[in-house]
Amino acid sequence: MITVVKIGGNILDDPSSLESFIVKFAGLAGKKVLVHGGGKVADQIAKKMGVVLKIVDGRRITDLQTLDIITMVYAGLINKNLVADLNALGCNAIGVCGADANLMIANRRPMAEIDYGFVGDITFVNAEILTNWLNIGICPVISPITHDGHGQLLNTNADTIASSVALAISKFFSVRLVYCFEKKGVLKDVNDEGSVIPFLDEKITNDLKERGMIHSGMLPKLENAINTVKGGVDAVYIGHAEELEWLIEGKSGTKIIH
Repeated sequence: MITVVKIGGNILDDPSSLESFIVKFAGLAGKKVLVHGGGKVADQIAKKMGVVLKIVDGRRITDLQTLDIITMVYAGLINKNLVADLNALGCNAIGVCGADANLMIANRRPMAEIDYGFVGDITFVNAEILTNWLNIGICPVISPITHDGHGQLLNTNADTIASSVALAISKFFSVRLVYCFEKKGVLKDVNDEGSVIPFLDEKITNDLKERGMIHSGMLPKLENAINTVKGGVDAVYIGHAEELEWLIEGKSGTKIIH
């Protein structure tokens, strides 16, 4: 069983939570992959450099200047710190982005009402190189930077990267995908941590969406999760990073089933 784990900005931005997560992840038995987002570090560094990062409808506009900064931060600073911490704990980690070993190719998203700039939608994942690394005991740590195959780097959603990686390697291994964030799972009431929904499938998700009980940032995460289990991944779990060991055993959080 391969475990693909994705961590987001809220974990990366909290040193205590991140340290605890890294220990738990390094201690997971078996082959594993870590996919990470960006957090607030890029914003902080951009501010120091006098660069104003543009946000429209809660989403970052990735112009060339912004792309330079997030590449340095995501594929450099954050990625290599995670790799160093994992290797210090005996986890044989290698830090990569989509351009490394032609790992992930993406197309620049077509311009619509809003031009989000150099944002990529994944078209190819090199499952062969991933499986080779996993088979020789290497743990890939993947940052959310891809490329278009013609020399252009692209900013890509980390949730989508995690889903795409899980689907690609599911052709060779049994795979479970775990989305770790700061909540205990998908909640009926966002203000009540005790309202975790233990199981979701496409029908229940659509019903809750129509009733307005699932919305905002959870929607794309659940769409990714449902498409992932429909595509052949054994299961997808969504829950708190502090409960990683329980999540992968289905003892906490929300399990997405087909």
